[in-house]
Amino acid sequence: MTTVLSAKGISVNFGAVRALSEVDIEVPSGQLVGLIGPNGAGKTTFIDAVTGFVPSRGEIMLGSERVNGRPAHQRARMGLARTWQTIELFDDLTVQENLSVSARRSSFGTSMRELLAGRLLRTEQSAEDAMALLELEAEASRMPNELSQGRRKLVGIARALASRPQLLLLDEPAAGLDSNESTDLGRRLRRVVDSGLPIFLVDHDMSLVLGICDYIYVLDFGKLIAQGPPEEIRHNPQVLAAYLGGSTAEATQIDKAADIESA
Repeated sequence: MTTVLSAKGISVNFGAVRALSEVDIEVPSGQLVGLIGPNGAGKTTFIDAVTGFVPSRGEIMLGSERVNGRPAHQRARMGLARTWQTIELFDDLTVQENLSVSARRSSFGTSMRELLAGRLLRTEQSAEDAMALLELEAEASRMPNELSQGRRKLVGIARALASRPQLLLLDEPAAGLDSNESTDLGRRLRRVVDSGLPIFLVDHDMSLVLGICDYIYVLDFGKLIAQGPPEEIRHNPQVLAAYLGGSTAEATQIDKAADIESA
């Protein structure tokens, strides 16, 4: 099994505040890897560091290529695709047009190279493939403001998929979804991973993360306190203490997820 993402010793400071401290995380090919932790643990900061939206120290490798020092747009072109906690869609474009914009390369030079290689003809195919993978074909001609919150989230993920990434990083995709929508999201994310694209998932929905991830990392105050498969994380004393110390509701989610898995 090859390693798609290797992040070693990742540290981020915001002034005198240490947001991340020497964090090591790997994402193997063909796996769905989760990152959890109480509010303010540094989860989104880690995604921002990997994708180039905040300065960081440490080594970040995408496959065999080092991405340190590269701006965010170059990292995206290398194959790091991400979503955001807020849904960033073009509300004046249809769902399919939103995906096509993501699939099309933006620079003139890149477009010319793709034209010569015959790739521009595959732009629409990339959008259609992403919609099919997430079962959004029925929404292709609809406008984003006509969709439910859950469907809008799926369109955001599909738009990232349409860029043909090596790794998909999802930041709180289940935020604002009810339990049925979250379950449906999990099923579709597993389908994406089973198709061959690894996913790195950050989310507060413990039932979702523990139910679909192959491996999970846990952050608290910017430091890794645990890692392992879901069954180990679910009963890890440090993880339970971190959640009980930060949010009773979040700790209760872990207990509920454990009950669901053991039922």
